[in-house]
Amino acid sequence: MSSRDRVLGRVRRALADVTPDERPYEEAVGRDYLREHGRRTTEQMVELLADNLADYRAIVHRSGAEEMPYLVMRLLAAHGSREVLVPPGLPPEWMSAADPVRIHDRAVSTPQRLDQVDSVVTGCAVAIAETGTIVLDGSPDQGRRRISLIPDHHICVVRIPDQVVSAVPQALERLDPARPLTWISGPSATSDIELDRVEGVHGPRKLEVILLG
Repeated sequence: MSSRDRVLGRVRRALADVTPDERPYEEAVGRDYLREHGRRTTEQMVELLADNLADYRAIVHRSGAEEMPYLVMRLLAAHGSREVLVPPGLPPEWMSAADPVRIHDRAVSTPQRLDQVDSVVTGCAVAIAETGTIVLDGSPDQGRRRISLIPDHHICVVRIPDQVVSAVPQALERLDPARPLTWISGPSATSDIELDRVEGVHGPRKLEVILLG
């Protein structure tokens, strides 16, 4: 038996339970999986999100609108940030009390220049409670993908409860697959064959999430 025959045989076995008619594949294969694992109140979703973010070693803060500018100021000061990247559509009041020089997201900025910036502050598109994942889609309050991947310190703001969903299928319903999506589950981290954890290889070493209520 050739390699081709083996591959085709596996495909036929995998499709053995598909209805043998002319319906499209999307209709022939069942999509009756769970959209979420259990029913949760809004408060329970927010608590689960906070717990899972912390499990991924993100630092979680809670804030109201009035305290928000001062919280951002304290976080940037604690990190020792002298420059902070700011997306074009970031609400100006979030940065109204911050001292660092604001570097705006421009196409002419090189990766080397962005690497010199200490921090970045962004919003998000949606946050998933079950997985502790935050998704950015390049909207004006988030900027292009590279500004959230190059600086070593990322402050991400999640508006609660509007931007929190329970599970991944619910998040996908809100997202446009044609947009540049960045899925973030904690600070950048990887492990080698000996399971030594290294942070900051392909993204920020430090992720701080503000749950803005």
